Amino acid sequence: RSFSSFADTRPQSSPAMSKPNQAAAVLGGGAFGTAIAVVLGRQGIDTRLWVRRQDLADEINEKRENEAYLKGVRLPDSVKCMTSVDEVVAGVDAVFFVIPSQFVRAFVVEHRAVWPLVPLVVCAKGIENGSLQNPYEILRDELPGKYSDMLAVLSGPSFAGEMAQGQVTNVAVASFNKQVATTVQEILTDKTFRVYTSSDVLGCEVAGATKNVLAIAAGAVDGMGLGQNTKAAMVCRGLAEMSRLAKKLGSTGEVMAGLAGIGDLMLTCNSTLSRNFTVGRRLATGESLEAVTSGRSVAEGVASAKSLRELAEKADVEMPICNMVYQVLYCGKTVPVALSELISRPVADEFRDA
Repeated sequence: RSFSSFADTRPQSSPAMSKPNQAAAVLGGGAFGTAIAVVLGRQGIDTRLWVRRQDLADEINEKRENEAYLKGVRLPDSVKCMTSVDEVVAGVDAVFFVIPSQFVRAFVVEHRAVWPLVPLVVCAKGIENGSLQNPYEILRDELPGKYSDMLAVLSGPSFAGEMAQGQVTNVAVASFNKQVATTVQEILTDKTFRVYTSSDVLGCEVAGATKNVLAIAAGAVDGMGLGQNTKAAMVCRGLAEMSRLAKKLGSTGEVMAGLAGIGDLMLTCNSTLSRNFTVGRRLATGESLEAVTSGRSVAEGVASAKSLRELAEKADVEMPICNMVYQVLYCGKTVPVALSELISRPVADEFRDA
């Protein structure tokens, strides 16, 4: 089969799997939340997309497009935008949390009484400042015990625009409960959005948070005009840092060779479609952190760099690239100085030493 024939399987030209008797809630109307809603909606699933502002909900419902965050993508007729969390989650088969990691706790606590006992899927990638917890751990600790078996994490190389356009996309859903992972897999999977299951929740969370920080470093390399050799070296050594931390915290490490690990890392470290990559690139050209983070979209790696540094110190894991990103973001170190210090480190055994 020729590569070009994959275009024939896109939802725009070929109907996706039909699941009209299912319902799902997507909490968060940014680019990724909207893309998840499109993936669900094009399968005929009753999809409720929650946004905070009524004017935005009205605009999306009227125009059938989220012009603010995912311009040019038409929402399927089965997607409805709403502002009431209670109404959004009522009677659904799964809930997808697409809230930035620094706001997950407050949101979950505020609406603690309304969550249904269905798979609750974390889509945010980051580490909360202060608590040093990932979004999965926040839901685990803030929700009653009966929800602990219903939690899952979605991760993998998935730019929102390409997902919504029907480009072939593979991701992983991780849960300690195999049935929950399988249920989410069955709800989300269609002809071009393919979901694989995993049990390494911690590995997926560490990879998701760390790759955002590493993407800032990759963007800085690109912004400095350095070559592909340099970027490849940074990605590989960054993967080593990610793997060390995950294993120290209890992960098997297998996920690092998969979609949530190297897959997501390769994607976000090699494209200006990545918000975190763009932050690093602009910092390297001399812009201030305030300027590059003043837009509407959230670059999770900026906040996570701070908590990741603390978590690494607490776990006694050396993460020199991530630490340099922290130094650039919060300590006034310039990108050229940070890169110079990194390449001045002594070499060691690739797989046994830091």
